[in-house]
Amino acid sequence: GWTNPHEIDDMMAMALRTNDFLAGLFAGIGIRLVDFKIEFGRIYEGDLMRIVLADEISPDSCRLWDMQTNEKLDKDRFRRDMGGVSEAYQEVARRLGIAPDLESRLHQESNAAK
Repeated sequence: GWTNPHEIDDMMAMALRTNDFLAGLFAGIGIRLVDFKIEFGRIYEGDLMRIVLADEISPDSCRLWDMQTNEKLDKDRFRRDMGGVSEAYQEVARRLGIAPDLESRLHQESNAAK
């Protein structure tokens, strides 16, 4: 096969730790982590090999819903032709604090439109 029971155990443990971390992270900013997909890979260092998480964590690979409104803040907006994909992704980034100037820019754009 492509993997063995020990590697599967390692992947399960990493997936559970990742789930616990992400669920807490998103809950802290008012977002429910519905589910996510991740991929694993192998890194070889001399005679040693280890399993690593080898994927991105983003609204493309997670289903994220606002905890109060259940508004979808993920790729489902695109899949279901709901529109507002860019705005939803920006909202996730804003809440995570990874786009700190985004809020002031959106406020400026809103004022300019008035």
